[in-house]
Amino acid sequence: MSQRITGATIVAGVAGHPVRHSLSPLLHNAWLDAAGIDGVYAPFAPPADAFQRFAEGLRGAAVRGLNVTLPFKEAALSVADRATERAVAAEAANLLLFEPEGEIIADNTDGVGLLAAFAAQAPEFDPRSGPVVILGAGGAARGAAAAFKAAGAPQIRIVNRTLAKAEFVAGALGQAAFAYSLDEAKRALDGAAAVINATSAGISNGGRLEIPLWSTPNEAVVMDMIYTPLDTDFLQEARALGRKTVDGLGMLVGQARPSFEAFYGRAPPDDVDVRALAVRALEARR
Repeated sequence: MSQRITGATIVAGVAGHPVRHSLSPLLHNAWLDAAGIDGVYAPFAPPADAFQRFAEGLRGAAVRGLNVTLPFKEAALSVADRATERAVAAEAANLLLFEPEGEIIADNTDGVGLLAAFAAQAPEFDPRSGPVVILGAGGAARGAAAAFKAAGAPQIRIVNRTLAKAEFVAGALGQAAFAYSLDEAKRALDGAAAVINATSAGISNGGRLEIPLWSTPNEAVVMDMIYTPLDTDFLQEARALGRKTVDGLGMLVGQARPSFEAFYGRAPPDDVDVRALAVRALEARR
């Protein structure tokens, strides 16, 4: 990276707890370097119970914006003064912009990234072809659900360990959404066109997701939003069953592109293979 920090440097970053696993700084700084933009992208790890104070302290645009990851996506929406339609629909934000006048604007580019990942890795998949099953009921799940609803999925099924949380997410989506407890996962997976893991199960070897993927149709597409590790147990199980898979790195790159443009005022350069950079970084961690 050849950028030099100046008084005019545009500062952006990613906030999460933890955040050390995030590849977002690698992607954005590679784009900045290639584009010759006077900017920098840094990781931030505010305490788990202090995100609102952290974000409020950034009012005034000393930091241009933040991507927001677990566990702060719902809090990011609540701290904003204005929000885009897709952030409101997802009831969560993964992008905050800090305006010079002090206003905080929330957006959600997770859905953009998710659909971009499907388009790149499972181009034959049509969101309108059948029910979509989403595992989890947090901010990532809400973003995925809102994206698939907008893309024309005929039915969205939310599966969560706590049924009440699944019911809350499904209720916000309308009549074509249904809630299931984890014990009802087999019924939820019946006839599914796609299954998306939007939980943290499996991240950095943090537990296995026990779901009867064998009950999905042969043509179902299975995605894991996790990218650390890139090839999760969940995806390995899906491939062993002959299912097409989509990894979380595709979503990360897909959501990063509109975020970069929001932060730095131009689209990222196309001649940088950020996926290859990310794969090498993941391999180096093993």
